[in-house]
Amino acid sequence: MIDRRNLVDEIMEHSDAVLIVQQVQNMLRSEQERREEYYEIIGEDDKAEFVNGEIIYHSPVMKRHNDASKQLLKVLDVFASIQRLGYVGIEKILTKFTRNDYEPDICFFLNEKAKDFKPGQLIFPVPDFIVEVLSKSSRKAIEHDTVTKFEDYQKHGVGEYWIVDPDEETVEQYVLEDGKFRLVMKSGEGTIRSHVVRGFSIPIRAIFDEATNLAALREILK
Repeated sequence: MIDRRNLVDEIMEHSDAVLIVQQVQNMLRSEQERREEYYEIIGEDDKAEFVNGEIIYHSPVMKRHNDASKQLLKVLDVFASIQRLGYVGIEKILTKFTRNDYEPDICFFLNEKAKDFKPGQLIFPVPDFIVEVLSKSSRKAIEHDTVTKFEDYQKHGVGEYWIVDPDEETVEQYVLEDGKFRLVMKSGEGTIRSHVVRGFSIPIRAIFDEATNLAALREILK
């Protein structure tokens, strides 16, 4: 991760610091124009994100990726709905960050944000909780989730981030503390408890095993 303070200090050591800043501003303006074009060309059938000036289209996922997303979505959505905690989005919810736009596999917005959502809304604010399910068919996709998104989610105050690995059948749980993500756990067994979705806890196996998932749903619906 780049130390912004050192970067600023390095720029200020140059006599043409103003010209450097102007060049960056021009590049960002051009990038913003491409971002506006991105909003125009993507459709409801596209799974695409705008990251550091580049439009990234996502390829179809393997069954185990889809299964993990679906299993977790079921229990999270039912729990959040029953408890009236907020709004759960999946896959094509376009979330807008300062520079980039992401479509997380699963995301959650607390009521403070969700109460203002409209039926025809296409662009959403930074979520409070995000889940990304790794796709090992692409090394770039893994780096995207574990490095680029990790840093951006952290900088923009996402309260909790889960990285689900459907191949290894594990979950990494990060919670934001003092502006930094802290690793709470990385495991394929035991119970995972959300810090943002108040009261939500499930066996980790419920993400990867249908029978365990159904048992977790029954507990939620009691």
